[in-house]
Amino acid sequence: MNNLKRKQLSDLEAPERRVQLRSIDGLGERAGLAAVEVAELRKTYPGGVEAVKGISFAVAPGEVFGLLGPNGAGKSTTIGMLTTTVVPTSGTARLAGYDVAEQPLLARGVSSVVFQDSVVDGPLSGRANLELHARLWGVPAVHAGHRITELVDAVGLTELIGRPVSSYSGGQRRRLEIARALVSSPRVLFLDEPTVGLDPRIRHELLDVIAGLRAREEMTIVLTTHYLDEAQRLCDRVAIIHEGTIVALDSPGALLAGLGREILEFRVSGSPEAALSALRDRGAAGDDAFAVGARVTVPLHGHAARDALAAIEAERLRASELATRVPTLDDVYLHLTGERIAHAG
Repeated sequence: MNNLKRKQLSDLEAPERRVQLRSIDGLGERAGLAAVEVAELRKTYPGGVEAVKGISFAVAPGEVFGLLGPNGAGKSTTIGMLTTTVVPTSGTARLAGYDVAEQPLLARGVSSVVFQDSVVDGPLSGRANLELHARLWGVPAVHAGHRITELVDAVGLTELIGRPVSSYSGGQRRRLEIARALVSSPRVLFLDEPTVGLDPRIRHELLDVIAGLRAREEMTIVLTTHYLDEAQRLCDRVAIIHEGTIVALDSPGALLAGLGREILEFRVSGSPEAALSALRDRGAAGDDAFAVGARVTVPLHGHAARDALAAIEAERLRASELATRVPTLDDVYLHLTGERIAHAG
């Protein structure tokens, strides 16, 4: 096992009841009761389909934690178990200390969720939707009005809030969904694929809203996504999920740093495994170089690209489409699983 995998997988041990996170990407030192604790959580559906295979992690209060992976990786099932809508097969999960299986009402009381599918009422106005949710959650009327006004302003819906939700665009409806989830002032907010189905401009605007809420509201956010830019932009740490298992867990910066600042990528005619072996023998590629199909990826780790190119020429590898670029989280996922996030699952 290479050093990158060894380092990442060392973070996957079952969390202790008290957690302390080191300073990562400005997160700083936080000690105290974990906002979210997951230990060996599993879900097997009828027919023997294992959607989640014993995952463990802890999320500190105030942290933005991402579950990154393709459709079918187990992200939404994990969120379902944490929000008490899916019953775990085994393992434990706690929100602010409350066990989601044994104390579901208490766990729901400290959390809120924005699901992939809309749950707001189209014929009602945006404000009526928020007022109804406030009543359902027992928010005192004396506080609800101020809270709703504050949230409507925060998500940029002030001019639309009196209109029927059926007249909202997809992005506007998503903003209302987020405001609705925040009416009860949850300690933990779950966002399940918050920007799925939105066009790039609306996605960008919604990410700004989420980032602003993170700075404004004192709460923990757990989000699922298969968009790499969302994970890098919003999350303090990311757990990469592949086929129901966490294969890496760290800050986006640390995950990317494991592959260095620059990678060389090329397509080879012939055996990519033989090409990798030849480059490793010449010291031009390390253990973290990998091939997917005919495309070979070589993290340079500070070495000059010309040295790798010289080795390719010396080995007479029939290479084409040679290019250098900075690594992405998709490269991390490829290195760990052999599949692209966009195509896996």
